[in-house]
Amino acid sequence: MTELTAGTTPTRADALALDAADPLGAYTSRFEPAEGLVAYFDGNSLGRPVAGTAEAVAELVRGAWGTLLIRSWDESWLPWPEQLGDLVGRAALGAAPGQTVVADSTTVLLYKVLRALVDHQVALDPGRTEIVLDRDNFPTDRYVAEGVAAERGMTLRWIEVDTAAGVTPDQVGDVVGPATAVVLLSHVAYRSGWVADAEQITRVAHDSGALVLWDTCHSAGSVPVRADDWGWDAAVGCDYKYLNGGPGAPAHAYLAARLHDIPTLRQPVQGWMGRRDSFLMEQGYSPAPGVRSLVSGTPPVTGMVPLWLSLQMLEEAGIEAVRAKSLLLTDLTLAVVDAWPDELGVVVASPRDHERRGGHVTLRHPDFEVVNRRLWERGVIPDFRAPDGLRVGLAPLSTTFVEVWDGLAAVREELEAAR
Repeated sequence: MTELTAGTTPTRADALALDAADPLGAYTSRFEPAEGLVAYFDGNSLGRPVAGTAEAVAELVRGAWGTLLIRSWDESWLPWPEQLGDLVGRAALGAAPGQTVVADSTTVLLYKVLRALVDHQVALDPGRTEIVLDRDNFPTDRYVAEGVAAERGMTLRWIEVDTAAGVTPDQVGDVVGPATAVVLLSHVAYRSGWVADAEQITRVAHDSGALVLWDTCHSAGSVPVRADDWGWDAAVGCDYKYLNGGPGAPAHAYLAARLHDIPTLRQPVQGWMGRRDSFLMEQGYSPAPGVRSLVSGTPPVTGMVPLWLSLQMLEEAGIEAVRAKSLLLTDLTLAVVDAWPDELGVVVASPRDHERRGGHVTLRHPDFEVVNRRLWERGVIPDFRAPDGLRVGLAPLSTTFVEVWDGLAAVREELEAAR
């Protein structure tokens, strides 16, 4: 069985048949086992560790760090931000080499890239005084934009969106114009899972003279991204969700090659590892060429180790195959929930259209905050988003179809018990 029959209620046997036919089924065993886990529905918040991660970190401690010591900077570590960044670019962003780095946290990279883009735009045209973003963007994006706007004396131009959907090209077209410096949007909305039409939105923004910074936190490793083909300017995303880098994993930043080495486009956190010839320790800051200029301080080597394993696995599986399974996993979720009785009162708050649906499905019910705590006690792990949303986040490489069926059965049982 490779697809669901429209209008029918899926059974557990159907889920098992999907697993038997799953071309990515072997990958589910390549993650560390979790004792007591029935269903993990939170891969869109924290991905599971790839098997061998503990050994790889231990090898770093015993070998490159413990034995070679400081020599490892020269022998291996110094180029890791660009080398690992190129792997992120290949496997998850559709980016040619030399445009992506792995460096700081998502928040720090968002600040550095947004500030660099804004400063560049204002240097070219002082009349560009607005940053465009939507009210339902992830809090970090909104807070960083507020800070940059305050620093630069700019105005935030807000797009009001349907929280069960997301930003459309028409909405962007209605607000961008001669005053727009940068548009900051999420490729996949964190609440609803809405996949923005990133190519068209980028084109609309460019037509007004604006640059676009895309947040790829919920798309990298989940849905195909074609940053180069879509004409993206820049992107920042975390690596601990679908890319399985672990809690606090360093994030990635993409900057299109056409924006490299422009004197007016410089990130503001000028650290020694982002300087040209950093070990010369010279006076004055001169940025490293290319995307290395986005690096500031010493690269987080230990935090990069899990990413090598996960990204190599993603590249091996292929993002198109991952996307195909993701859609089938979320199709199963919707089919199961649609079969629940109306009196249960669950509302789907995510897109149903494949083209607009990301890797997770959000369900709404007034009892979900209490239900979520009970589910965790049963080994079923979704996450709750106020005021009433339960996100079912399904990481295709680590999630089985029967896991989805069993987990949703537990959700229904706890809802019925709460009535």
